[in-house]
Amino acid sequence: MTAQVSRSEKNGQLMRRATYAAVLVAVTLICIKGVAFYLTGSVAMLGTLMDSLLDGAASLLNLVAVGHSLTPADDEHRFGHGKAEALAGLGQSIFIFASAGYIVIEAVTRFFTPERVENSGIGIAVTIAAILITLALVAFQRHVVAQTNSLAIEADSTHYRGDLFMNLSVLAALALSGLFGVDWADPFFGIAIAALIGISAAQIVYGAYNQLMDRELSEDERERIKAIALSHPEAINIHDLRTRTSGTRSFIQFHLELDSSISLMNAHRISDDVEARIMEAFPDAEVIIHQDPAGLEDLTLLQRI
Repeated sequence: MTAQVSRSEKNGQLMRRATYAAVLVAVTLICIKGVAFYLTGSVAMLGTLMDSLLDGAASLLNLVAVGHSLTPADDEHRFGHGKAEALAGLGQSIFIFASAGYIVIEAVTRFFTPERVENSGIGIAVTIAAILITLALVAFQRHVVAQTNSLAIEADSTHYRGDLFMNLSVLAALALSGLFGVDWADPFFGIAIAALIGISAAQIVYGAYNQLMDRELSEDERERIKAIALSHPEAINIHDLRTRTSGTRSFIQFHLELDSSISLMNAHRISDDVEARIMEAFPDAEVIIHQDPAGLEDLTLLQRI
């Protein structure tokens, strides 16, 4: 139990650091992209600026949500506050869809009234800097997600991974429009950026919906749980396996079938052994096991007949 608490505390610290890093990066990108948009007037730069503004808002929301999700369980929330992460993900998706719509409107307007991008060299330099900063943040976020399986950090990381593609699009738009006079390139890449933003938002909504609706773990994970439980030499079978996720925690419960002639003390010992094995494979899980005498369902069926 001490090791599990220690791991949970470590994961909590990682998640908090990831939210602080995301807010810091968002503020930095907003400042430099704002200057670049003012100097270039590029709609593609406007698109990535708007995305950074919304990333900043989403990262602030994440900071609050992650802090709340890490609050220990209490009398009114026996399963903890992990679903605050899913709610934060839904909130982020609203911001992201709104930004995509705004960028499309601006890009379509620019198609009909094309404008040459000015000071494209400054925009290119700022975009390269943004790519390097974002790469560092995404690498850190991927490490945190691998350690904690946090939906909120994964949602934030999705934003910033999308930013990498957006920034590459901005580079192309600035080069084609500012250096080669291809005026349609800027609004074209603006629309492409909006599409990427929309896809990212849809992925976040899907993940948040699954968590809020208590979707089962993947079939591979469920089979792994069954295999671990049945690897105990005294376990006969399991049934009624139910799983779900809340924040960074998983909840696993099932009925474990044991020899009907063993004592309650032995049944408890076996269940503890099986629980420990499952928690070793799923460190952030809460495991609930109900012991059943093997053949109980068959016996009940015969009594009914």
